[in-house]
Amino acid sequence: MTMPDVAREAGVSAMTVSYAFNHPQRVAEATRRRVLDAAERLGYSGPHPGARSLRRGRTGTLGVVLGEHLTYAFDDPQATQFLGGVSSVCVEHELGLTLLPVTGGPSDAARIREAAVDALILWTSADDDPVLDAVLQRGLPAVVHGGPAREGLGLIGIDDRAAARAVGAAAFTGARAPAVLSFPTGRDRQPRLLRGPAPDAARFSVTRHRLQGYADAASAAGLDWARIPVLVLARNDRAEAEAATQRLLQDSETPVDAIAAMSDELALGALAAAHRLDRSIPAQLAVTGWDDTPAAAAAGLTTIAQSLRHQGELCARSVIEPGAAPAQAQNAPVWQLVHRASTHGSPPADDVSRAH
Repeated sequence: MTMPDVAREAGVSAMTVSYAFNHPQRVAEATRRRVLDAAERLGYSGPHPGARSLRRGRTGTLGVVLGEHLTYAFDDPQATQFLGGVSSVCVEHELGLTLLPVTGGPSDAARIREAAVDALILWTSADDDPVLDAVLQRGLPAVVHGGPAREGLGLIGIDDRAAARAVGAAAFTGARAPAVLSFPTGRDRQPRLLRGPAPDAARFSVTRHRLQGYADAASAAGLDWARIPVLVLARNDRAEAEAATQRLLQDSETPVDAIAAMSDELALGALAAAHRLDRSIPAQLAVTGWDDTPAAAAAGLTTIAQSLRHQGELCARSVIEPGAAPAQAQNAPVWQLVHRASTHGSPPADDVSRAH
């Protein structure tokens, strides 16, 4: 059934049928009721939303490219905070939200090119991810959270290298055999144990910049970065971090006495492994995290505080509200080093310092 069919059945014009569905305030209530009754008799459910979008030239939807499997949006506490910020702006502007997962397969770029959205936000993609080219080809307003920087795309995130340098210094103070729990370094997301990897080899810019900051902190503490074990994990997963840390603590020839983790989830996994092996925190093992989640505060974890919800809001506003945020605002969001009891010299209460 089509709109002209309904018009003939109701004895009105096709324009009146269109108004009855799309602009009911323009049609007398009795006429609108006659149109709706005719539509129900014929089994007509209304104008096709795709055709309506073509006429308007917009879909009323914001797309978020996750860079992860779809479950990541609901399982990862940092992702849910970020998406909460994005969705709050969508509610404000009466927009829908479409999540576009990246699986690493050949269909990723096509999924981005075919998505019915008005603007795009990318959640931390790899330098060589083909979805970046797919986004650029769309010509839509687009922003990347965390990196990489690409001409033609906005960029919003904190100064990860400076923050890693600060929290690395807190982790490595007094340490002789530190280690790092790292996010993936490449799109293969294979877990591996490296010794002082060259940070520039990491294909994810967030991972790269944090490794650079940890290397800076190690050098400042008189440690040899080339000898420091870096556990690269496949996911931001507490259970995976606990298992990997337990193996590291049990197998290392030199007892590991400090761990700098790239997230609170990874750090909490390290703390669980330490408790399982009766390692005293921080006397035998200092641990730092990243993000300052409620669980980190409860565990007394020294960490980097940043508002991913605020960064999600900035990303959404930068593509929805032209001029609301600078197109290249990498260092606009703030971060803070929060000292707690999981590192040496930490005061008993939270000590927030080094605001940036």
